[in-house]
Amino acid sequence: MASWQWKNKRSLNIAMHRDFGYFFSSLIVIYCLSGIALNHVDDWNPDFIITKDSVSVQKTYTMTEVTHDVILDFSKQVGETDYKVFDFPTKNQVKIYYDNASLHLNLSTGKGIYENVSRRPVFYEANVIHRNSLKGWKWAADVFAVMLIAINITGLFILKGKYGLSGRGKWLIAAGAIPPIAAILLMEFIQ
Repeated sequence: MASWQWKNKRSLNIAMHRDFGYFFSSLIVIYCLSGIALNHVDDWNPDFIITKDSVSVQKTYTMTEVTHDVILDFSKQVGETDYKVFDFPTKNQVKIYYDNASLHLNLSTGKGIYENVSRRPVFYEANVIHRNSLKGWKWAADVFAVMLIAINITGLFILKGKYGLSGRGKWLIAAGAIPPIAAILLMEFIQ
């Protein structure tokens, strides 16, 4: 009877590990992609692609010559059909703001920079989920975290014998604990 109960518990453990693993596999990949992106936030912007293009207009202007129609002409040169607002950071500069872009022109030289900001595909959405930026998502993230713990624990008991937890499994768990412990100790000594 005890053997049947052990087999039944073991089968349930394997089924839970497998099914939770399948169910959460997409979310695991999303969190991993976002984690990689956020690890390299100093190297590149994980959320947005920012492009800057040099532009020049055919003639120079004074601040008083810049009208709505002139702003629309500047805008057409960079592929924009309309603008939100414009201002003059200095008397010989105009900055025009668009949806997700801006054009900064030096009126006395006719040269400027057009800057366009667009969402980085896949990474932007993954980061929104990972940072819990969606209203109410923190509860889903908490459930996900608990389920990752469950997937981890059920995985510990799938194999038995020399390949399981009582065999080499305990040594691999101990080895896997070394990098985070070393990082924490190193951080404590450096500070």
